[in-house]
Amino acid sequence: MPPRVNICWSGRPVTIVSRISQRPRLPICLRLAPNRTITADEKPLPKADQGAPGPNQEQLPHVSEEAAATAKITGEGGPELEQGTPVQDVLKRDEASQEKAPKVMQEQIQSSSPKGTRSFSTSVRPRQEAMISFEDSGLQTSGHGFELPALPLPANMHLKYRYAPIVKQVTNLLMRDGKLSVAQRNMAMILNHLRTASPPTLNPDRPLLPGSPPPSHLPLNPILYLTLAIDSVAPLLRIRAQKGIAGGGVALQMPVPMALRQRRRQAVMWILDSAGKKPSRGSGRGGFAQRVAEEVIAVVEGRSGVWDRRGGIHKLAVSGRANLNVRRR
Repeated sequence: MPPRVNICWSGRPVTIVSRISQRPRLPICLRLAPNRTITADEKPLPKADQGAPGPNQEQLPHVSEEAAATAKITGEGGPELEQGTPVQDVLKRDEASQEKAPKVMQEQIQSSSPKGTRSFSTSVRPRQEAMISFEDSGLQTSGHGFELPALPLPANMHLKYRYAPIVKQVTNLLMRDGKLSVAQRNMAMILNHLRTASPPTLNPDRPLLPGSPPPSHLPLNPILYLTLAIDSVAPLLRIRAQKGIAGGGVALQMPVPMALRQRRRQAVMWILDSAGKKPSRGSGRGGFAQRVAEEVIAVVEGRSGVWDRRGGIHKLAVSGRANLNVRRR
């Protein structure tokens, strides 16, 4: 069977061209650049004298020398060489380095003080300024509208303790869901309402703490107003139910004394509970703060139901005094 393709015959002639090695083409910038040829007619470069500096060997003057020359022209003082690092002490011990030092520094070394003394360093200057007392510098009378505080500062001058303890405690009890700014705003509204309210009318059947100021002075100090109301209604004791002390499953009522912070917390919780049960008289974010302030005023005037809750706790505590002598079986 004959092959399908005849290699020896082709319809078109085939020309065979051998590959010729081509020279690499130069970039345009190199092809266009003229070639400089040095001829014998050109003059040679001048030769420098023996020991003379070359074209790029002349150095600029030192910064201190330049400052000294400028000060000499303008008539001002020269650079302060004594306030830097103790380079002069190093140069005094190295005579070879003194020859290469700037002229201003060489003159400073020659006219320096005798051995055993040293100019101060810049690292010591801030410490020396910090050691200056207020009395010696006269800062109490110059540049201040008020006198500087006496040292040491009192405990209430700290940023975290700038508020009264009762205000901070009530603010924390007013806070809900960690919103401290809302609680602080409500606390400010409560104090403002106490400050602008009319003087309370006291009830002789429910007296306040002994030594309290007259009612007409309470609105002048709203923090004292709030403290007097809370401390007057705060319970002295709490009732703890203890099981098994007398045998069997009967729990005895045991009166337990409370600390000042615990007493205030219980009184504030009673006041907030009574204020929350009152109906709101309007809309707005200041309604709850107004109800709490009105409840505080009612406590001072003896009209609040918190007094009855305090009296009930004290009655249970008095009746449970006998249980304190019962021994555990």
